[in-house]
Amino acid sequence: MTGWKTAWRSFYYAGAPEAPDPVLVRGKVALLVIDMQNTYLARPEDPASLTPVERAREAAWDGFHDRMHGTVIPTIARLIARFRAGAGPVVFARIACLTPDGADRSLSQKKPGWNNIFLPHGSDASQVVPALAPRPGEVVVTKTTDSALTGTNLRLILSNMGITHVVCCGIFTDQCVSSTVRSLADESFDVIVVEDGCAAGTMDLHMREIEIINRIYCEVMRADDLVGYLPA
Repeated sequence: MTGWKTAWRSFYYAGAPEAPDPVLVRGKVALLVIDMQNTYLARPEDPASLTPVERAREAAWDGFHDRMHGTVIPTIARLIARFRAGAGPVVFARIACLTPDGADRSLSQKKPGWNNIFLPHGSDASQVVPALAPRPGEVVVTKTTDSALTGTNLRLILSNMGITHVVCCGIFTDQCVSSTVRSLADESFDVIVVEDGCAAGTMDLHMREIEIINRIYCEVMRADDLVGYLPA
């Protein structure tokens, strides 16, 4: 299991020593599933009703949806099952506004364009996708910004639970995943990002961000690598 130790190296870590093996102790490692919500998997019911520009824009997301259904969701489902079997707690973060008009959203979610996210707390669009749905008793934090720590009590929750290592997966690699990973690192949690458990709008954006955050803010590995380190 040495491939991940030298993969995804940025300019800063080219030629640096291999990463050490993580020491993942039962009760001290948690899985954090970020923003795996229905809204991001929704597609037009009638593509023929779209304008040519809208169809082209929708088609540009085909690769993302293929990766989500073919790789990311199955990978996360596998990790959730493994953690529920005893490796550690599963925690979910999702974007949802608490006020009817979305006034509680952060500036990053109010700016015009794709990031202008309005997801009412009780809406179907804001819920975690059924294939990965939280079980009763599992922690679900609601955030109104990118980082799952900023503006939530997740840091306190993880600390109270005795968590020292957080395994992160979800979407989008270059946005909410990255923001959360950086916040966790700043709070002195050891972070692992599961490369095949994340996606961005394009693979280029995904791989670029994986390279940027690797070694500095987290250790990046694939699910096959991670399971070898999880508590039995």
